[in-house]
Amino acid sequence: MTTKPVPQAVAALLTPCAMFLVLTIKPGREAEKTVLEVLADMSGLQRTVRFRNLHADFTCVTGIGSHAWDRLFPGKPRPKELHPFIEMKGAKYTAPSTPGDLLFHIRASQMYMCFEMAMLIMDRLRAVTETQDEVHGFKYFDDRDLLGFVDGTANPEGPYAVEATMIGEEDPEFVNGSYVIVQKYMHDLKTWNELPVEMQEKIIGRKKLSNVELPDDEKPPYAHNVLNVVVKDGKQIDILRDNMPFGEVGDAHFGTYYIGYAKSAATTEEMLHNMFIGKPVGNYDHILDFSTAKTGCLFFVPTEDFLNNVKA
Repeated sequence: MTTKPVPQAVAALLTPCAMFLVLTIKPGREAEKTVLEVLADMSGLQRTVRFRNLHADFTCVTGIGSHAWDRLFPGKPRPKELHPFIEMKGAKYTAPSTPGDLLFHIRASQMYMCFEMAMLIMDRLRAVTETQDEVHGFKYFDDRDLLGFVDGTANPEGPYAVEATMIGEEDPEFVNGSYVIVQKYMHDLKTWNELPVEMQEKIIGRKKLSNVELPDDEKPPYAHNVLNVVVKDGKQIDILRDNMPFGEVGDAHFGTYYIGYAKSAATTEEMLHNMFIGKPVGNYDHILDFSTAKTGCLFFVPTEDFLNNVKA
């Protein structure tokens, strides 16, 4: 009986705290060697942190970007859909493509667990990487974003989350791997909060207080939850989001860190195409009138088995 590789904790339960680290690897073989050593030790680092609070729902998912894959594993097979994030330039708004070789998505019920894991990672990688982005996220009241709406209601759960995120026999070299896209959105909360609630609800496609989805005949074609539906062969294709609010109150910097896991990067890319380019073209997601994408990266999430067997 063949045992499938053990996936990383992509489909783990969502937590009230998270940290997102996006790094690029400095030039040189020594930098690559150090990164490979850390990748091979990710399971050990996680055990070190997890053991200090076994009830904190602690996980850390590691992603590897397209350029880094070529540097770290030259001549080795590549995941079929691994490529740099594709910039999406609509008539009004752009989803930019920004640098990213490594992603560490750290989750826990307590921020100190996330912080400790990030410290252990950066103690070993700081000299050989550059930090492109670091975001400390939190759940806001009853899982709402800073726009005031519940975020992640449509997420698949349990075995459906696994089905949505785990690569199958369509890429047999990388079964139980996953793809993840991250974007950092900054919100114009002042302008958003000046909108009537009824208009906000039409833009999102849900009631603000109750979180009940609007009837289809009440949703405008530009609603966020209309443009984020992907259907193939009559079946809706899901992804798993673990978005987090973040902010700096003194500087009035407020945002949402978007992170979407999927078995096919093309699914998330289609959703973003609908948002920025429009479906049809020009019918863009009106949430973009208030939320600006600042970053965009695509990573492959290998299995734990793959990482455990990395050789420097």
